[in-house]
Amino acid sequence: MKYDFRQMDLPQDIKHMDLHALELMAVAIREFLIDQVSATGGHLASNLGIVELTLALHKSFDLPRDKVIWDVGHQSYVHKILTGRAGSFDTLRQLDGLSGFPKRRESAYDFYDTGHSSTSIGAACGMAAARDLRGEHYEIVPVIGDGSLTGGPAFEALNNLGTSHRRVIVILNDNGMSIERNIGGLSEHLGKLRTSTGYQKAKAGIRNAVNRVPIVGGTLTDAISNTKERLKYAVLSGGVIFEEFGFTYLGPVDGHDLKSLLAILENAKKVQGPTIVHVITRKGKGYHPAETFPDRFHGIGPFDKESGNPRSVQTQTYSNAFGEAALALAQLDPSLIAVTAAMTDATGLTPFAERFPRRLFDVGIAEAHAVIFAAGAAVSGLRPLVAIYSSFLQRAYDEVLEDVCLQELPVIFAIDRAGIVGADGETHHGIFDLSYLLPMPGMEILAPCDAVQLKEMLAYAHRHVQGPCAIRYPRGKAIPSSLTGQPFTGENQRLRRGEDLDILAVGTMLEPALAAAAILEEKGISAGVVNVGRVKPFDVRIIAPGTGLIVTLEDNVLAGGFGESLRQQLALDPAYSHRDLFCLGWPDRFIEQGSCEELYARYGLDPAGIARQIADRLRKENS
Repeated sequence: MKYDFRQMDLPQDIKHMDLHALELMAVAIREFLIDQVSATGGHLASNLGIVELTLALHKSFDLPRDKVIWDVGHQSYVHKILTGRAGSFDTLRQLDGLSGFPKRRESAYDFYDTGHSSTSIGAACGMAAARDLRGEHYEIVPVIGDGSLTGGPAFEALNNLGTSHRRVIVILNDNGMSIERNIGGLSEHLGKLRTSTGYQKAKAGIRNAVNRVPIVGGTLTDAISNTKERLKYAVLSGGVIFEEFGFTYLGPVDGHDLKSLLAILENAKKVQGPTIVHVITRKGKGYHPAETFPDRFHGIGPFDKESGNPRSVQTQTYSNAFGEAALALAQLDPSLIAVTAAMTDATGLTPFAERFPRRLFDVGIAEAHAVIFAAGAAVSGLRPLVAIYSSFLQRAYDEVLEDVCLQELPVIFAIDRAGIVGADGETHHGIFDLSYLLPMPGMEILAPCDAVQLKEMLAYAHRHVQGPCAIRYPRGKAIPSSLTGQPFTGENQRLRRGEDLDILAVGTMLEPALAAAAILEEKGISAGVVNVGRVKPFDVRIIAPGTGLIVTLEDNVLAGGFGESLRQQLALDPAYSHRDLFCLGWPDRFIEQGSCEELYARYGLDPAGIARQIADRLRKENS
């Protein structure tokens, strides 16, 4: 049977399908996903692994009356197909197109916006409280992966939900992966459960006991009670942990067996109180390259679907450059360790892990713990290097402030994906880190303009910075800048002198600043350009004394960013307090998805937009 998802009445048509039709639909969905994501890029492996589970959820529950919450949300592509959005998949993750994550503004079937992990069960707690206070009756179904379950908020929510006794059906999608192989006790705990022969024998014992008793009576009750105890102790390294939280545990069940999935979901709906349904899935299911290399196909650009190879030529990225520099430092300093949160390969630390496996610490999806871990290591004489994405480090704000800065510990933060990241959109743009790091006492902040300067800054921070230091750098290709040949020694560098204004360009905004200065020169406006690699502390003496306007340019929100920080600094300095300051950066809003080039152009942060805004500002001043 051939399915045209664009013409179907979804999800209503699913309600009338038999098991065979649903199984055929699962095959068609995988073909559709591979076709679409190979053209647009996106999160493929996680979505291939959740096809049958998503079909079963839509078959078993009455969406959108019932509420499904996708933890992280990058695995919601199948859900989007089944809720009438297949026709928009050619716009997936593109400017003004279909989001790669659940968006309430996009569909009534997306009940909760997600993008970071470990939040779905907590949201379900609040939704269940609201439902019960209003006397309403519907199901609430958070879907969380075993990787996300390593995050602290997930455990806090389990504790709260279990003691509240509210009716929520938690789906544990257990594929043994987050972005990489899961780390830690819970991962081992679930791994043992998957292969527990005692568990399987105990379940078979229950079935046999029930089958032997023709009527309900004392013998049956005793048999079930005894077998339940056998079951609990058989899975002492497994499901019992959820029962201790106050949940009824169901599973494990094969997440690619639709018949079993539908049966267990129907059973879950009969349980009063919170329930865990443990589903075993395979990331990348049905597409050999993604099954073989699920981490590569977690988030991938356009690729050749026959071979699985990327369409674009791979060049050095900032992450690779950081990884090379980290490995070089580790070879020189045996006290240097690397700490990350389920992002070893994504942050470029795989070579480090291979060369120094005992000095690489992947703590799982637990950014706050990663920072506390680093603080504990630093206070004990080690030199921690913490590699975390900018948007994910937001989850450890208090720990950076209280555990590291307050104690003045020599922890180096390698902040990957700083600035606009493109197609992942609002939840992944790293445009707030300057705003939340600048106010922290003692924090030194560096921002390289290219890969060479990133390596130099890491060596500088290791050698010269005695307290906390953050190095922020963007996603993607590391193209050499105009600063080549001027090594970083801790000071900012001037690349161009001007008579009318100075542009202070933070990190990778250097090249747009230079290009804008060239455009302004054609208009008869003379602009100087300074590379601000050292954001904090900032030495104002590099600003040319004779120019009038000072322009700051940063890949960060304006609120609380470098420009605003400099404004306060200049106001306290009599030599500079009279100078006019014009700040350019991201506005006070969440920035949508789209290519970086499109977003820079839309918000006037490409060379033409920068030059236009500066020229307009000068025109207003002179009018």
